[in-house]
Amino acid sequence: MILGTGTDLCNIDRVAATLARFGDRFRARVYADGELATAARRRGAGLEAATLAKRWAAKEACSKALGTGLRMGIAWRDMAVLNLPTGQPVMTVTGWAERRLREMTPPGHEALIHVTLTDDHPWALASVVIEARPLPG
Repeated sequence: MILGTGTDLCNIDRVAATLARFGDRFRARVYADGELATAARRRGAGLEAATLAKRWAAKEACSKALGTGLRMGIAWRDMAVLNLPTGQPVMTVTGWAERRLREMTPPGHEALIHVTLTDDHPWALASVVIEARPLPG
């Protein structure tokens, strides 16, 4: 069963301007260490802003799927997008976002967060679907 969905569109140039103005302060406030490592590897190719814009959009989309938006105690760093070795993005949640996800999940089910990311300069788009899947047995 679907517990929540969210979509967000982010302007890559706006993220680039924020990086130029606030640099590491912005990075540390919004992004988890794994996200920053991914973005740093892409910096040399000029793709850091697009990488971070997609993750910004994913955080916004996830907060919408959790039914809260960015309020009620949720923090940017409570949600993080990492990549499997195949390149597939996966959303992880900690802190308040993880507690909210547990509250939303019906007994006897596990929650799965599906995320997809794309960009076409100057836009980055993310979509999140939270699914509750029955536990085996």
